[in-house]
Amino acid sequence: MTQQQKTILYVDDDEDDRDILSHAMREVSPDVGVVLAEDGIRALDYLNRQKERNAQLPGLIVLDINMPYLDGRQTFEKIRSNPGLENIPIIIFTSSENPQDKALFKSQGVELITKPDNIHYMNRIVSYMVSHCARS
Repeated sequence: MTQQQKTILYVDDDEDDRDILSHAMREVSPDVGVVLAEDGIRALDYLNRQKERNAQLPGLIVLDINMPYLDGRQTFEKIRSNPGLENIPIIIFTSSENPQDKALFKSQGVELITKPDNIHYMNRIVSYMVSHCARS
């Protein structure tokens, strides 16, 4: 990856969802790199390694809520409280329709997007995500 390439870190325990988003990203924006993490612990390990090495950080983090070990809420809090990571844009991308989740993230100024059933809608969501991805 070049230093100027946009990169998205996608954190989701569901392999199918990771594959679908990665595929949509290659179709919609092949110049955007996607780094995948299966849970919040792996995502934080990746972010901290990148930070320690002064390597490229993602321009956007896309978080699922319901994950084992460290869920999306906990991962979000750890990212926001970590100097050097706290300003990376985050989008919550989940199948949860829980009003409490929506209220929580809205109060934090973070958008929650519900995962779609339709691949064409997925491509629009991916385009939207790319538009919120800062150059790293």
